[in-house]
Amino acid sequence: MEAEPPLVRVCGLTKRYPGRGRREAPVEALAGIDLTITRGVDLALVGQSGSGKSTLARCVARLEEPTSGQIWFDGADLLALRGRRLLPFRERIQLILQDSATALDPRLRAVEIVSEPLDVLGPGDRRERRRRALELMETVGLPAAWAERRPLELSGGQRQRLAIARALAVKPELLILDEAFAGLDASIQAQIAGLLRELQGRHGLTYLYVSHDLALMGLLVDEVAIMFEGRIVEQGAVVRIFSDPRHPHTRALLAAVPSRPIPAAPPAF
Repeated sequence: MEAEPPLVRVCGLTKRYPGRGRREAPVEALAGIDLTITRGVDLALVGQSGSGKSTLARCVARLEEPTSGQIWFDGADLLALRGRRLLPFRERIQLILQDSATALDPRLRAVEIVSEPLDVLGPGDRRERRRRALELMETVGLPAAWAERRPLELSGGQRQRLAIARALAVKPELLILDEAFAGLDASIQAQIAGLLRELQGRHGLTYLYVSHDLALMGLLVDEVAIMFEGRIVEQGAVVRIFSDPRHPHTRALLAAVPSRPIPAAPPAF
């Protein structure tokens, strides 16, 4: 029996940005990335600002075009797809950004934000799409009575729940969360983490987290990939990374954690 292909496979991925002037050298954001994400196994890309982790995530989501390399999603060559052929894969991969206040259109009401992807795809009539959006709001813990509120009328944690509801509208398989916990206090982080764990069991999601917070990721994911200067310098199971870090940058990140119990497994918040 053949093994199921990985959900995501990245091979030799590079991304270079042109320099600002003629004499300025191009900036190499990604320098030959190899990465595999197994379906149902949550992975965190962890590194300092400028390490290339968000660029890698945006390339996987096809919001950035890499300079070279390959990205395979569920066995399909993602970089070979253009136009209409790419649309089905945009449904299967969704990205949630750090700053929900700017990622959500402040002019739209909550129910309109959640139903917007459904409006684009066009399933059902307008009434059906609104009903589905209200169901999704309830699913993430936002009362239907808040349907007419705008993003700036919600707290940071509530806006993040709204962003999750919008992402779920198209029934994705891979959810990329780029610093989704940044700016939230510990209690709200725990609530959002618990929600994500619950949704994963219900919808069969795979999560790719992007974060600078190795301690927090150690509590949430199965595997960690450490990024430094556009490269993945170490990758492995959380328990191994915490107990036996092998790269100097990994050890430096762990040294910055005040006290770091070795996670036995991601807990259910």
